[in-house]
Amino acid sequence: MDRNQATGLILFAAVLLVYSIFFATTPEPVIEEEQATSSLELQEKDVEDVVSTPILSEPDSLQDLIAQRQFGVFAPMTKGTEEIVTLENDKMIVAFSSKGAEIVKVELKEFKTWDQRPLVLLDQSSSDIDYIIQTDKGALSLNQFFFNPTLSSTENDGEKASVLTFTAQSGNARITRTYSLTEGNYTLDKYLEFVGLNNYLSEAYVQVKWDDRLQRQEQDIEESRRKTNINFFKASGSHDDLSLTSSSDDADITEPVKWVSFSQRFFTSAIIAGNAFSNANLIQNTPDDTLSIKNMQANLLMPLENGKAEAQYFFGPNNYNLLKTITPGFENNVDMGYFFVSWVNKYIIVNLFQFLEKYFNNYGIIIILIVLIIKLALFPLTYKSYIGMAKMRVIKPEIDELKEKYGEDPSKMQQEQMKLFGQLGVSPISGCLPMLLQMPFLFAMFFFFPNSIELRQESFLWAKDLSTYDAIVYLPFTIPFYGAHVSLFTILMTVSQIAYTHFNNQLTAQAGPMKNIGYIMPVIFMFVLNSFPAALSFYYFVSNMVTFGQQALIKMFVDDSKIRVKIEEYRKRNVNKKKSKFQQKLEDAMKAAEANKKKK
Repeated sequence: MDRNQATGLILFAAVLLVYSIFFATTPEPVIEEEQATSSLELQEKDVEDVVSTPILSEPDSLQDLIAQRQFGVFAPMTKGTEEIVTLENDKMIVAFSSKGAEIVKVELKEFKTWDQRPLVLLDQSSSDIDYIIQTDKGALSLNQFFFNPTLSSTENDGEKASVLTFTAQSGNARITRTYSLTEGNYTLDKYLEFVGLNNYLSEAYVQVKWDDRLQRQEQDIEESRRKTNINFFKASGSHDDLSLTSSSDDADITEPVKWVSFSQRFFTSAIIAGNAFSNANLIQNTPDDTLSIKNMQANLLMPLENGKAEAQYFFGPNNYNLLKTITPGFENNVDMGYFFVSWVNKYIIVNLFQFLEKYFNNYGIIIILIVLIIKLALFPLTYKSYIGMAKMRVIKPEIDELKEKYGEDPSKMQQEQMKLFGQLGVSPISGCLPMLLQMPFLFAMFFFFPNSIELRQESFLWAKDLSTYDAIVYLPFTIPFYGAHVSLFTILMTVSQIAYTHFNNQLTAQAGPMKNIGYIMPVIFMFVLNSFPAALSFYYFVSNMVTFGQQALIKMFVDDSKIRVKIEEYRKRNVNKKKSKFQQKLEDAMKAAEANKKKK
């Protein structure tokens, strides 16, 4: 090492020595460096957490940046705390979440499930309602936004209403969702408004998506499924529904729709447009399990007018007279049967039932009174039917003579019978026609009692619930077309029908196989009605007994000998009477048929 190198080393060592004595401090800078490194690692970890779970707590600037990129002007609306707020009146309790300002639960206060639990039409585990808007950032769900709730009350036409207003704010822009619930109503009014957002909404409509897995409310799950369906009413004024019997069904309605309902046997959830939904896509299917009755989906387009839209929800019982007051066509959620019987239910039975409810609270008594009133009103037809059968019974000897004379020639036999009926003034359908006119009342009950919510959980005698079958015995096996239980009212109905048939056969001139059909029909009905509501079987049982009494009473005052005298008088008065045009055409048709038969 030369002198210059030695001098350099000495000077370098001197500098280090002086620095270490006068300028060096405690080893704190090393700790600060470690803290800075640790802080940087923590920041990087927070960025990863923000991307994966945005709801976690992180620096405001980073959260705002991510929200701004995803939601744009709506970003401030994505920050908040969720809380549950309720509206309540004397009919129901409706719960809302401040995140989305949407319905999360509906409970009807006046009703219980079949096992006496609170009757909840929908909740967060069974139903999802979502309003989706089209924005400059794509489709955004209002359920992603937090709203501030404000509860108030108002009075309209003397009716008190609770009002719940939800507001989501972003500067001067805001979204307002307002709900109004009036005392005594099953309807919930809804108002939606967008302020200062016209430049950020790419479409002037809101997409409404309602996915509902209808909860079980009744014991008989199969009957409940048969009676559960999506109904809808077009703005043109026509009602329609998806198939009641299909396990899976869907429909695309391209014309305006006024309302859509998820209608169960006794309860309905529905959404009703202020004006009309532009179109609708509806889907329903039956699950394999018993956790829900049916799964239903409704996708609707709700137009916005100046950034506003309104609608109405209905959550309530399927009471026909109540549904008529909600909106046009809404009463169709109660199946009153086909046209030829629905008028009986709509204009007679429903109003008669409602009238009797004012004075009697026992529905078994009400059913008996309905039978008596209907039978009394139809008594003239019953009397005519009896007289017609009596006339046929009186002229039976003449008919037997024709059978002996023309028994091998059916066509000639028919011609001679018609000639005999004309001479005696007897019509072979005179006994059947009055009964035929009573048929709409008979079939109307097939639709009225199974769909009457008034009978739900109402007991009578041994029947604990008139809206379902009155099982007195449960079988360890299932009989095809009959079931695994025995309904006592159905048994009584069958026995009474067989007794009535036997009594009626004594009054008619029928013989042979036709006479035995009357005994077969009650047995068939026993299989059909065994799983029907006890109220229906009880109605038919009482109806049979009253009819039996009427027939017995008429028989006491109708003398066959007097009927025979009147028939003979008619024969003498009309011995030279010309045949009616109908009789002549009938005879000509029979002769033509006989001639064609001989040609063959």
